[in-house]
Amino acid sequence: MRTEEKFPLVEMKDIRKEFGKVRALNHVDFRVGQKEVVGLLGDNGAGKSTLIKILVGLYPPDQGEIFFEGRKVRFSSPQEARAVGIETVYQDLALVPLMSISRNFFLGREPTRKIGPFRFLQKKSMDKDCHEILVEIGIGVRSPSENVEFLSGGERQAISIGRAMYFGAKLLVLDEPTAALSIKETNKVLDYVLQAREKGLSVIYITHNIYHVFPIADRFTALDRGVKVGDFNKTDTTPEKIIEIICKTRV
Repeated sequence: MRTEEKFPLVEMKDIRKEFGKVRALNHVDFRVGQKEVVGLLGDNGAGKSTLIKILVGLYPPDQGEIFFEGRKVRFSSPQEARAVGIETVYQDLALVPLMSISRNFFLGREPTRKIGPFRFLQKKSMDKDCHEILVEIGIGVRSPSENVEFLSGGERQAISIGRAMYFGAKLLVLDEPTAALSIKETNKVLDYVLQAREKGLSVIYITHNIYHVFPIADRFTALDRGVKVGDFNKTDTTPEKIIEIICKTRV
């Protein structure tokens, strides 16, 4: 039997994390299935970002286990997580506004050609590959040589999502990807997420606003002050029911 049929893509068990006297996560279980979009919900301070930073190796857990494709893992850096197929797109996007779209697309992974003692960027192939993947997910850029500073917020999100797809990510983590976008651009980003799932990726969509993620998610995990308050299948719930459960934990 293939791994993806037997195990979830990600499974985090009994995760605890404290910062001094502050307990950020308290015995949290979290999982992501194959080709699944999971909305990770909660207000500021709920523990969402801490959980993800533990997953990708920015923080070590004080307790708990992490499994990826059925194998126990403990990443010591985001680079190690990226090497197995976990790509994280933070709110600041880690894009360089004064660099071109294609340079940002390949940032840190630039294809080069060696001539004598020197290495040169393969600019033409970078532009070509960047343009093709962005067109594939519905982004019509005027030129891959255009600077990122001239792109909208939704287009910048598309570059980050397209980059993850191009480099063979298995899990895409999006941190509040639509928080500062218009309704039109939000809908575009949601379409990009669905396309990523159709390409075989799983997605963790972190948000404090369930209405942003509800149209595209398969399942939801809600945290409140470091405690998991529930897992919800989309077919069994509504945004209002999830909000009500979260609010009850604060009574």
